[in-house]
Amino acid sequence: MQNDVVENSEVVIISLNPSSGATDRREIAASLASELESLGFEALLLTDIDAVVDKTNELFGDRLRCVVAAGGDGTISLLTNLLPESTPLAILPLGTENLLAKYLGISADPKKVAHMIAAGNTRQLDVGRANGKLFLVMASCGFDADVVKRLHHNRTGHIRHWSYARPVLKSIKRYRYPKINITFDGDSTSKKNSVQSRWAFAFNVPRYAMNLPIVAEADPEDGQLDLCTFRGGSLFRSLFYIVSVLMRKHRQWTNSKTYQFTKVTLTSEEEVPYQLDGDPGGLLPLTIEVVPGGVTVLVP
Repeated sequence: MQNDVVENSEVVIISLNPSSGATDRREIAASLASELESLGFEALLLTDIDAVVDKTNELFGDRLRCVVAAGGDGTISLLTNLLPESTPLAILPLGTENLLAKYLGISADPKKVAHMIAAGNTRQLDVGRANGKLFLVMASCGFDADVVKRLHHNRTGHIRHWSYARPVLKSIKRYRYPKINITFDGDSTSKKNSVQSRWAFAFNVPRYAMNLPIVAEADPEDGQLDLCTFRGGSLFRSLFYIVSVLMRKHRQWTNSKTYQFTKVTLTSEEEVPYQLDGDPGGLLPLTIEVVPGGVTVLVP
């Protein structure tokens, strides 16, 4: 950990995602702006992402203290992709899951976040790059990505946990679990250059929805990503995998494998969707690689 935010910086840009998380998010973001101003910073609360990018480019390297991602994991990923690479990012977790914030121990208390920003402690975290797009938490393809695709296709407002109910039921009825071909390129703990599965999860941070411990040892500062695969494809197998993960038994089964890698390519002869940090990404093929130390994040 290091204290390397420029000490004479004065401006904090708060990028509020108006479609993320709780209904009182604007009030919480405004409270953060007020707390920052009481600490001597100039706080700019913006909801237009183009305005955030323009203002960041204007102030970067001069008066910019950091940019605050006020939203969920998708908001953080969006900023990581749009802002200059070394832009210090802070998190005000206002999304549904807030997986990265939970991992880093960041609460949604505006006063605590303001004092975290004032302290200026940072960590350099690895990021994943999937078909050119950066993600911070995880990428996956298969059944869960199909659920995410259906959810966002019909999305009309804020996502809550119960919002997943209908997409899950539709995926249970219609998803056919196509085979996924996985080819490793570069360092990997796999003894094979290629494997086959019907589910694939690539983790940078050891967090997944509902805190399912799929790869509990994933480390966003080790210069590698962690891949977990499940070979079976059926509703029964899906339920079996969920229960196994909850019981932390899935690593004992031969049809579940875990690998570390720096680069991997996933393909399929059928349509298989993938998702990045909870947002739909598209369809396979997909190439994922690690970008060591690719993002600067303020931490408690």
